Amino acid sequence: MTRRQKDPLRPLTDEERDTLEQISRARSEPASHVQRAKLLLSVAAGASYTAAARAVARRSNDAVAALVARFNCEGVLAIAPRHGGGAPIQYTATERERILSEFRRAPDRDHDGTATWSLSTLQHALRTARDGLPQLSTFTIWWVLHDAGYSWQQTRTWCPTGTATRKRKTGLVDVNDPDTTAKKT
Repeated sequence: MTRRQKDPLRPLTDEERDTLEQISRARSEPASHVQRAKLLLSVAAGASYTAAARAVARRSNDAVAALVARFNCEGVLAIAPRHGGGAPIQYTATERERILSEFRRAPDRDHDGTATWSLSTLQHALRTARDGLPQLSTFTIWWVLHDAGYSWQQTRTWCPTGTATRKRKTGLVDVNDPDTTAKKT
């Protein structure tokens, strides 16, 4: 005989059930999402936590119980994994936008000491600004710029990915690659 469940699965709405069934059959979803959707659907069908875990080749019914408790609070968003360890995420969207706004600003030769941004000059500008980020690393700056679609070029400048400056008879022209987003994914 099994123990009584402390936090049983709440009844699923029709929309939640449809979404979970769609995710459980999807081949384009991450495997972890598919597995969690199958777990929730089998628990909703009346299976015990242990039987649901075994149905998707997992051993721990405690993980199923934690997923059910999280689903009761968050809904379908519970199938997405949380931060998986390591250092906590330090910079939120506002700090990342602050980094990008400073990057988009043209550097002043006298004040910033450079004509083009490098990671170290951008780091110095962000650390010394009034509303700056005093503990910012160059890796974090690189990660934010890379995530926003910028890459470091041989010309020692940052350019948006998929954009190139070409020399034409009429002068310099910016050319955009229309398949940039398709290549990134």
